[in-house]
Amino acid sequence: MIRKEYKKILIFNVNWLGDVLFSTAVIRNVRRNFPDSFIACIVPSRCYPVLKGNPHLDEIIIFDEKDRHKGIFELLNFVQVLRKKKFDVVYLLHRSFSRALICRLAGIPERIGHHTKKRGFLLTKKIIPPKKDSLHRIDYYLDIIEKAGLRVEDRHTEFFVSDEDLEFTQAFLNKNSVGKGDLAVVINPGGNWPPKRWPKDYWAELADKLIEGFKAKVIITGSLADLSLAQHIKERMINKPIIACGAFNIKQLGALAKKADLFITADTGPLHIANSVGEKKIIALFGPTSPEVTGPYPLKNVTILKKDVGCKVSCYEVNCKDNRCMKAITPGDVLKEIKR
Repeated sequence: MIRKEYKKILIFNVNWLGDVLFSTAVIRNVRRNFPDSFIACIVPSRCYPVLKGNPHLDEIIIFDEKDRHKGIFELLNFVQVLRKKKFDVVYLLHRSFSRALICRLAGIPERIGHHTKKRGFLLTKKIIPPKKDSLHRIDYYLDIIEKAGLRVEDRHTEFFVSDEDLEFTQAFLNKNSVGKGDLAVVINPGGNWPPKRWPKDYWAELADKLIEGFKAKVIITGSLADLSLAQHIKERMINKPIIACGAFNIKQLGALAKKADLFITADTGPLHIANSVGEKKIIALFGPTSPEVTGPYPLKNVTILKKDVGCKVSCYEVNCKDNRCMKAITPGDVLKEIKR
């Protein structure tokens, strides 16, 4: 297939932190195919830190459809902004109708993305999508540029942290008496929906055994919204963990994952950040979601713990009261993996 050369390229990204991180494989491979082109990427503001500092991008454009670009006039203004930038092509990683329409109204001559019934007429190159439930998200997004004729050389994610992020994190560790000789273990108990979360009692039992049996310094991470969860875990513990919920931004969390000896988490954004920044050991706890679809990729130094409890996976029963898929993984299972 003869590939065109483009001076200005746009990548219209997805809306979720973990998936934007998966998309870094697309961004890197687009850059390798077009080393001298201007490449921009559209993301919502909450995902901006994922791409900040990415050397393969010339510009990051913010699009917040539920906030600053919610109204019709704000949306039309955004279209005009894109029109003035005069992109030659857009790769639409997001499947939505509205994004394809925005790019059409912005006059982008080539619009490439997965074909859906509602938006097919808005695309100049319709990519027949693979089965989404059987393919890893990274491969799903790379499918677009591969079928558009681009060469894909590798498929790993990237997350870039600065020296300032590393210095901030080191200062936090020093302040909390975590020295170079200490075993620093990060546990990330949060998750974007409850069924993906491991029980609080399990986290407390594991953290106590890490402190007592391994003399570890256990750091509980998360956003400010996870602070009450961390406090509940601490109340169930005999020993004292270091609570860092709300202490780090996303970049600083990446720096912490880079410095830690062990990172334990469920299927959530910080798992993929940790997998993107370092070579330290990671243990990932999976329940209702499929590691083959949303797990860390490639696995590198990640161990996935998952138990078959007879439920369909992936399961999107957000209001599941049973949560037996996560309860089936015990603190003992995690400790066995740590001792290997």
